Amino acid sequence: MAKFQLKRVYEAPAASDGTRILVDRLWPRGLTKDKAQIDLWLKDIAPSDALRKRFHGKPEDWEAFCEAYAAELEGEAAQAAVKELADHLGEGPVTLLYAARDESRNNAVALKAWLEKRRPEGSRS
Repeated sequence: MAKFQLKRVYEAPAASDGTRILVDRLWPRGLTKDKAQIDLWLKDIAPSDALRKRFHGKPEDWEAFCEAYAAELEGEAAQAAVKELADHLGEGPVTLLYAARDESRNNAVALKAWLEKRRPEGSRS
């Protein structure tokens, strides 16, 4: 598997980004499709609206959010999106894009950690 990185969708695209995949359920506020240069929008890999609203602005609940999000990622729609993401990882670098202001506690960070736990040994990047 190729490596992947995280990036705020509002940051300028770079050639090193590879495939740019938005992992938020909502389109980023104030950003046009042309400026975002998103290759794929995986809404089904994002936390549900209920989960997002429950933990929005509550950094003290980070661990509970990660656990609840991991449980959602086991669902059928999320697993289909995970497979699609894995297919892109097999093709080259991937950048997971998110809109959150908090760069250390957001769904993309939780998703990356979850993905890294599931990768077979020897495929870490």
